Amino acid sequence: MEQKINMEHTPSPLNGWMKDALGILLLFTFVILFFSMDLFKDGGLFTLPSSWLNVNTIFLGIVIEAVPFILLGVFISALIQVYVSEDTIQRYVPKKAYAALLPAAMLGAIFPICECAIIPVVRRLIKKGMPLHVGVVFLVAAPILNPVVAASTYFAFRNDLTVFYTRFGLAFVLSIIIGAILYTIFKNSDQLKVQKDELLGNGMAAAATPSPKPQSSGIKRTVYHAADEFFLMGKFLIAGAFIAAMFQTFLDRSLLLAIGSSDWASTGVMMAFAFVLSLCSEADAFVAASFGSMFTTGSIAAFLVYGPMLDLKNTIMLFAFFKTKFVLIFMSVVTVTVFTSIMILQLFIL
Repeated sequence: MEQKINMEHTPSPLNGWMKDALGILLLFTFVILFFSMDLFKDGGLFTLPSSWLNVNTIFLGIVIEAVPFILLGVFISALIQVYVSEDTIQRYVPKKAYAALLPAAMLGAIFPICECAIIPVVRRLIKKGMPLHVGVVFLVAAPILNPVVAASTYFAFRNDLTVFYTRFGLAFVLSIIIGAILYTIFKNSDQLKVQKDELLGNGMAAAATPSPKPQSSGIKRTVYHAADEFFLMGKFLIAGAFIAAMFQTFLDRSLLLAIGSSDWASTGVMMAFAFVLSLCSEADAFVAASFGSMFTTGSIAAFLVYGPMLDLKNTIMLFAFFKTKFVLIFMSVVTVTVFTSIMILQLFIL
């Protein structure tokens, strides 16, 4: 009987093969679309409206831009899974909840992780025992405060560093405030969704399997976890990229530009742009700089703070891996705190 139970919990080789085959099929489809655009242009085998060609171009651009960072994120996540123990995390995280917020924000300034890669890292840290509110601070701070984003923002706004200082000062303060609010609401309750492989008991099977030599075992397990997580995250990235491409193509921007004539409206419009465009935080400063002549300094700062904290493609990932109530409250808290802080800054400083 014991042997039968263990066999039921052992991952099926067929399931693993099917997952890899699906990933290969998606990659193959992606490559075909990338190299066969001439088939859909005038004179080609098929003719599509230019708007749909634009959807395809934007979709491919988002995916190509995001995939390297997703790979970075899943490998960091895999390294955490293999080499970082729950005891290590609990040892270094301050015991007092509010005292842990500041170190978490400072940690975000060290790691060069953009918003494309942050969700698998935070998810893994929480599964390893990091408190939820500390993970939230890292989730919203790291994509903005990291050194790569700092450099790109500096070069994009080097002629007037007001936006540069506003972006990073606001991101640091707001990440702590957001973490504190969410701790007040959720405390340390578990807000992660249980994935299908966890329901099948893969973790129990892995624990029962004798481990090989430590060095080879660590490398093999790292690669396995990274591949598994990449396929898991990749499907949500593709879905989010496609929806973002649809919004970018068919959204009437002239209407939004007309609405954005006041401080209040322009801030809301730029936050909506940031959410829909789903730009990588390491490149969004150059896009924001192009809006400088049309929007206020405060609304540009709102674009640069809100987008890395919350955008369309990451929202889909959040709903996939966190409980719905948590995601809705997280989105509301981030939106309200960013908008309110920008309004206050525009009223008294900017």
